Amino acid sequence: MSNSVVRMATRAKAAAHQMALVPTKEKNTALRAMARALKEKKDYLIRENAKDLKAAEKERYSSALVDRLVLNPKRVDGMARCLVEAARIKDPVGEVLRVFKRPNGLIIKKVRVPIGVVGIIYESRPNVTSDCVGLCLKAGNAVILKGGKEAFYSNQAIFSVLKEVLKQTAIPVDAIQLISSRDRDAVKVLLQQDALVDLIVPRGGEGLIRFVAQNSLIPVVKHYKGVCHTYVSARADLAMAEEICFNAKTQRPGVCNAMETMLVHQEVAAAFLPSMVRRLQQAGVEVRGCPRTRRVAQGVRPARQDDWTEEYLDKILSVKVVNSTEEAIAHINRYGSRHSDAIVTKDKTEAESFLKGVDSATVYVNASTRFTDGYEFGFGAEVGISTDKLHARGPMALEELNTYKYLIYGRGQIRS
Repeated sequence: MSNSVVRMATRAKAAAHQMALVPTKEKNTALRAMARALKEKKDYLIRENAKDLKAAEKERYSSALVDRLVLNPKRVDGMARCLVEAARIKDPVGEVLRVFKRPNGLIIKKVRVPIGVVGIIYESRPNVTSDCVGLCLKAGNAVILKGGKEAFYSNQAIFSVLKEVLKQTAIPVDAIQLISSRDRDAVKVLLQQDALVDLIVPRGGEGLIRFVAQNSLIPVVKHYKGVCHTYVSARADLAMAEEICFNAKTQRPGVCNAMETMLVHQEVAAAFLPSMVRRLQQAGVEVRGCPRTRRVAQGVRPARQDDWTEEYLDKILSVKVVNSTEEAIAHINRYGSRHSDAIVTKDKTEAESFLKGVDSATVYVNASTRFTDGYEFGFGAEVGISTDKLHARGPMALEELNTYKYLIYGRGQIRS
């Protein structure tokens, strides 16, 4: 396996040098052809996905994990749509970020260029296979994929469809690679290839991401977990707040941008929490609350200290009543994961204080945290969401899959 991964990375490195020269038109043609192929092979992809679902049933995976694993006609169409969207979006490669002239006459350009070889290590969600292939190719990179064992057949099927398409395009076939081994040792080998791979992006649970970060010789862009908050201010439109909170928790609870903690100002707790909690409970959500929450809402279990840092990825929600916006901000900055946090308020000054005070990659006013997504941001898709501050933050898409270099034009200048 070690030799196989090294050979794969070597081929990807050679392909990356070719990818940097592929014109935008040719990349877009390939992306649209891959989108058509996914739709044409929809029945095949769903049949292969059924093998993974059968194994998931045998292993008794959680309902949230199974939800992430499922491929159905709507999701396959969504995968194809993401490829088409990536083709539509402006190519970042070659964009001139800055031009300046030095006193000695040197002209210096700062220009976007591909990163090179990107390794994507991910769990469960098979759509990541096509999303990451599309974005990496559009950004001029080669990509090495390592999916999780729970989506083994689905990932193989998607990759085989995409690989076959590339044979008829200007894209080098070796620009996309899939490590098909179920063995985690293959990941360890990949993470040691710092001479061949330029960036690693892990997508999955906290355990996987910490394993990657601790074992990689290659720079890693990551987020460990999504402990996302919604704060209902004393100045909130409570009807709006109820819709936002309900959506943030229940629309898809098993994803990293779902709300895990709801904070409510003490002045509106009695008016807001009883109906909000009741609606959540009717949707199957277990609510865990602080003492003040439990005094005004029925059927709430006591929240423990570790609930404030828990990413449930399930129909569980922690609730806390706070005395002020300042306390809400302090709670988020202490217990949150710097992922996605929201305030519901009609007060513009309060909203601006929240936006400036919360140290997260994405911060919302009067909207659901569920919008933290490359497609929803208009980026086509994403290879992951970063809560780091270097070099990418938030949904990581085309621009974040580029770096830059300086091009210097002279007329014989020498340094004295």
